[in-house]
Amino acid sequence: MAIEKTFSIIKPDAVENNHVGKIIAHFQEVGLKPVALRMQHLSKSEAEGFYAVHSERPFFGELVEFMTRSAVVLMVLEGENAVAKNREVMGATNPAEAAEGTIRKMFAKSIGENSVHGSDSQENAAIEIAYFFRATEICTH
Repeated sequence: MAIEKTFSIIKPDAVENNHVGKIIAHFQEVGLKPVALRMQHLSKSEAEGFYAVHSERPFFGELVEFMTRSAVVLMVLEGENAVAKNREVMGATNPAEAAEGTIRKMFAKSIGENSVHGSDSQENAAIEIAYFFRATEICTH
């Protein structure tokens, strides 16, 4: 199994509801170790740039507004098959369809306020990590 890095965001709804520690603990319990971590209030331009792939979608404006309404926690997680493991532990985008024990089942309010973001591929993980973190901010062994 390969040790990988993936990118994760704890979104405003989870931060506002004081779930940050529980979510980080959940990642750690499944073998995903935070190797970079920062709380930040995203600017409109940062959110628009990060979610540019969705810029033509009807929900883009709402997504940017949601992601900029309060602080988020940006993380680089490391572990065996980190991208797939993170996707599994997050659960389905719609919390009503998420498996029991997943982050979205436990903490998400709705499909729009779904508590966490995670990279969907190794390629996107590298892009997303570089969007928010300098290489010197990632603390690996």
